[in-house]
Amino acid sequence: MSSIIPETQSIKAAVIHINSIDSSKFSRLLSRILQKLHLKERSFSEEEEEKLQSALSMEKQTLQLLLETVSFILEQAVYHSVKPAALKQQLENISVASEKAEVFSQVWASAGPDVVEKIRHGIFAPKKLDHVGWQLNLQMARSDQSRLKAPHAVLNLGLRTEDDAERLQDVCVEFNHQDLLDFYNQMERIQTQLDSLT
Repeated sequence: MSSIIPETQSIKAAVIHINSIDSSKFSRLLSRILQKLHLKERSFSEEEEEKLQSALSMEKQTLQLLLETVSFILEQAVYHSVKPAALKQQLENISVASEKAEVFSQVWASAGPDVVEKIRHGIFAPKKLDHVGWQLNLQMARSDQSRLKAPHAVLNLGLRTEDDAERLQDVCVEFNHQDLLDFYNQMERIQTQLDSLT
C-alpha cells in the first residue's frame, strides 16, 4: 500500500511530540479525537485544551500541531479505510514509535469502523436541512409610492443538528425577484455538478 501520510516538516515535528506522550494519555486523546471526527468540529473546547496543555506539558502551539496532525492521520485512515495493521505500519514508516503506533492501531481497531460508518451515512456539515417552507409577500404601496408591486419570497429553512433530533432551528431568508433568480441559478449549478459526479 502506498503511503497515506506524507512526511512533511510539520508531521515530522508532531511525531516527536507523539512519541513523548505517555501511552495511556495518548490512548484517551486518540479516542476523544476519533469520537468527534465525524462531527467536523473541534475535539476539545478552549478550557479542555488548556487542561490538556498542562496534562501533557506542552505549549499551546505545540498542542495545536499535535491535535491537527493526529486528526489528519485519523482522517486519512477513514478516507482510505485502512486496516489497523496497515495503519501501524504506515505510522512506523514515518518514525512513530512502535508503542505509539500500536496505540493508534488498537484505538483504530476498536472505534474506526464505527466512525467510518458514521461518516459514510452522515453529513459533512454540522446541520442538515429538515424542511423547507415558503410564502410570497406582495407589497402594493408605500408612503412615498401609491402604486407599487414588489413581490418578495420568504423561505423558511428548518435546520437540525445530526445528534439532536428534538431541536430545530428556523432560518428565514427573504428574496426579491432578482435575488431569488440568482439563488435558483446557483442551485442549478450545484445540481449540475452533483449530477456529473454520479
